[in-house]
Amino acid sequence: MIEIRPLGSSSAGNAYHITDGYTALLLEAGIRYKDIQRALNFQTTNIAGCLISHEHGDHCKAVTDIVKAGVDVYASQGTLDALGLSSHRAKLARAKQQFKIGTWTILPFDVEHDVSEPLGFLMANQEGEKLVFITDSYYCRYKFSGLTHIMVECNYSVQILDQNIASGRVPAVMKKRLLRSHFSLENVKDFLRANDLSSVQEVWLLHLSDSNSDEEVFKREIQELTGKPVWIAKR
Repeated sequence: MIEIRPLGSSSAGNAYHITDGYTALLLEAGIRYKDIQRALNFQTTNIAGCLISHEHGDHCKAVTDIVKAGVDVYASQGTLDALGLSSHRAKLARAKQQFKIGTWTILPFDVEHDVSEPLGFLMANQEGEKLVFITDSYYCRYKFSGLTHIMVECNYSVQILDQNIASGRVPAVMKKRLLRSHFSLENVKDFLRANDLSSVQEVWLLHLSDSNSDEEVFKREIQELTGKPVWIAKR
């Protein structure tokens, strides 16, 4: 059974601990390693690997310490190059080429963000469960079958963003970048509509903006759309 534990999920830092009961992984390492250790009650020796989506600091801040702790880090060539990570613990993840870590079979796929080579990850375990992880992408071109767990960024609402720009709380220049780099509530809905959700057990909404989101509204609208339990990742 997949268990998802957010350790951080915001522009200040993103990191998630997941396990299927056999193999534990980190998705992202965007908070201090000391904070990761503390959040996991210093039980980090069983972490089998760390998947990094891209090189922005709020997703990879602890990478060097993760490697020093003896944990393999998996990322695209573009991300590894941007990080200057050349340790034997740095493992290349190529889009559409699956690999295994313990009981997980992982298929990276390309996403859309303003960095060199960002990735999302489709993960399947031996029990037949499937988890998709997408963050920092303004849309996803792929459809997935048999999903049981969805972890997807829901950074902002266009309506809230426009209201904030009109009131002067957010600079107008922010809109162009957000539209081409982060998943909006509206695009998350389109993504969910495009996929078969019949086997989905839960949906996690990640990386909500501090100023351009509304937790209660996002949770309610995604629950109404999917009929599934929805969780807001925060810490």
